[in-house]
Amino acid sequence: MISSWQNAFIFDLDGVVVDSMPLHAEAWRVYLERLGIVIQDLDDRMHGGRNDELVRAFIAADLPPQAVFEHGAAKERLWREMMLPRLEEHIVPGVRAFLGRLAGAPCAVASNAEPANIEFVLEGADLRRHFQVVVDGHQVSRPKPWPDMYLRAAELLGTTPRNCVIFEDSATGIAAARAAGARVAGIGTHTMDLADVDLLVRDFRDPGLSQWLEQQQPRQ
Repeated sequence: MISSWQNAFIFDLDGVVVDSMPLHAEAWRVYLERLGIVIQDLDDRMHGGRNDELVRAFIAADLPPQAVFEHGAAKERLWREMMLPRLEEHIVPGVRAFLGRLAGAPCAVASNAEPANIEFVLEGADLRRHFQVVVDGHQVSRPKPWPDMYLRAAELLGTTPRNCVIFEDSATGIAAARAAGARVAGIGTHTMDLADVDLLVRDFRDPGLSQWLEQQQPRQ
C-alpha cells in the first residue's frame, strides 16, 4: 500500500491506463481511407488531440458541428470494435496493481478521450471502481493543453491541483498538468523523451514510482 499523504491522483487515459494509440492511429487510417483521405504524419498530429479537433484537421476545417460529431462517433465506434477482443492486452503494464495499492486514495481519470471510450475502457477492464471522478474534454470549455480538465478533476476530488499527482504520457497532457500547478509523473508508454516532469518511468511496474510517491509531502 502506498501511504496516504492527503493527496489525490489523476490519470490520463490513453497511454496511461490503456495503450490505445496504435489502434487509434489504425482506426483513423482505415476510416480516412474509406473517405479517400491519406494523412502522412497522422501519428504525430493525433497525439493528445480532442476528437472534434482531429476531425476538422483530417477531414475538413469548415465542417458543420453535426458532421464533425458524426465523423468522430463513427471513427470511435470503429476503434472500439477493433479494441474489444484485445482490451486486456492493451492495459498499461502495472496500472491495475498500482491502483490497488492506492487503497482508496482520491483518484480521477481526466482525458480528452470520448466519453464512450472512457466508459468502454474502465468498465471493460473492471477499473471504474478505482476512480471517484471521471472528467472528459466535453465537460470543460478548453481541452488539454489548457489546465481546465485537471482543475475540474481536482475540484471534484475536493482538493487543489497543488496536492495532486498527475500521470501523463504526452507533451500536451504534461503542459496541461503543469499549467494546473500539479506534480507530474511521466509514463513512457510510447516515448521516454518527456520533458518537464517530476518523475519519468517506463510504466507502473517501476519501483522508483512508489519510492518517489513515498517521499512527497502535501503542499501548503
